[in-house]
This record gives sequence, structure tokens and C-alpha cells, in this order.
Amino acid sequence: MTTEYLPKTLLNKGTGFLSGYSHSLNPYTGCTFGCSYCYVRQMPVSTFREGEWGKWVDIKQGAADIFRKELKRAKIKGDVSIFMSSSTDPYQPIEHTEMVTRSLLEVMVEDPPAFLFVQTRSPLVRRDIDLLLLLQDRVRVSMTIETDREDIRKYFSPNAPPIQARLETLRLLKVAGVPTQATIAPMLPSSEGFADLLRPLVDRICIDDYFMGDGSGGKRTRNLKIDAMYKALGLEEWYHPSAYKMLYNRFIEVFPEEQIFISQLGFEP
Repeated sequence: MTTEYLPKTLLNKGTGFLSGYSHSLNPYTGCTFGCSYCYVRQMPVSTFREGEWGKWVDIKQGAADIFRKELKRAKIKGDVSIFMSSSTDPYQPIEHTEMVTRSLLEVMVEDPPAFLFVQTRSPLVRRDIDLLLLLQDRVRVSMTIETDREDIRKYFSPNAPPIQARLETLRLLKVAGVPTQATIAPMLPSSEGFADLLRPLVDRICIDDYFMGDGSGGKRTRNLKIDAMYKALGLEEWYHPSAYKMLYNRFIEVFPEEQIFISQLGFEP
């Protein structure tokens, strides 16, 4: 289900996990990828809304015009750094036709922020390589790749894009010269060859899990009963506050230590 509305504001103050940014920016409300573990399911934007998370999305009409004015006002107060997006995927399927995210990027090309961090799990980001290149070193595209196993991806996030399509998008971004990273968040069970798979594609890795990254020390995730999904697979060892160290140790064998970031540090400007 989709609806359209005219938002009063686009920019939100960067706080908490995103305190390294002056603002966050969400082109849409809701996300039809509807990943089972998404912490937004436990936030007011979802809990006070009719309809299951993943089944609806609100399209922000006139977003570019509103954002253009807000950006100018924000710049008067100091440097503007933007995290896009914190509670939706800016490249979810509806962006194919609505192009709200692209319209916001066009504004930023006209009037660049100090830094833009684009967080997505969608291959659609490749469509906007032309605009991303114009932002040069003021942008970083963070591609979520929670696992290298398609069976795991289908189990936890069946409506999200296939892993191979995301890997190919990272390759295209690298060839084009767009600054990128692979973000393993939330960390899902993966194979021992995961690091080798990513090594040719990126020189920056972020590893995050439910306990560090859901904004509540793992409470929101526990409320979603994600632990039961791991038990059903017999993979309980992957659902533990120290499990990320297992993955880190695998990656440190392949990537230089300075290219691996843990949790919040990996999302900083």
C-alpha cells in the first residue's frame, strides 16, 4: 500500500547512533523490503501505524523543494553532514518510479553538503552513479551485505535484493570511482569465504550486530523474537554479543586492520 503526503520537514537532527552527523534524511516513510530483523519495526513510526511493517510506504511529495530550502538554512548554522537513510531504504522498489531519492541527490549536487552517507541494500543505487560522482569525496555508499549465503538471506529477508546483485553493484561503483563500503549489518550467518568474496570489491568493511546496532542494546531485536529464527536453523552461536568477533577474525585474515570498522565507527563520516 502506498500513500502520498506533503512533509513539513525532511532533515532530522543527528542524535544517538548517528550523532556524528548533523542530520539524517529519509526520502520515504516505511520500507517494503520488510526485513524480519529491522529495528524500525519497534519504533513509533511502525508501532503506531496500521498495517504490518513492510506492507506500506509513504511517498514524500515535493521533497526536493522542501529539502533545498532546509539545506540552505542548515548550512547557515555550520557544516551539514547527512545520513541517508536511518529508517527506510532510499532505494527501495518504489524509488524506481517515484525517484524521490534521485531528486534529493540532484539538490545536493547543486548545493553539496560537507558529507553524505548513503545506506542501502538495493542495486538501484547504481542508477545514480552519475550524480554520486559529482559529489566526489563528499559521499560514501554503504551497501548492506549481511551474509554471502542466499539461503540465509531468503530466510531472514526474503523481499530484499539478492546478494549477487548487491555484489555486482559494489563492483560497478568501484569501477566508476564512487567511494564505497560493504556493511555487514546486522551480521547474519555466513561462510568462511565471505571476506575473500568482498576483498576485490571494497577497501572498507563495517561489521555490526543487533546488540551494538539496534539502538537499544539488542532489546528491540529480542522483542522481535529473532533468536527463535536462529534456533530454528541450529545457528544459535551466531546470535550472541560476542559472535561478531568470530567474523572479525575471519576478515582480519584478508583485510588490513585499518579497513575494518566495528559498529558505530563504520557509519561515521
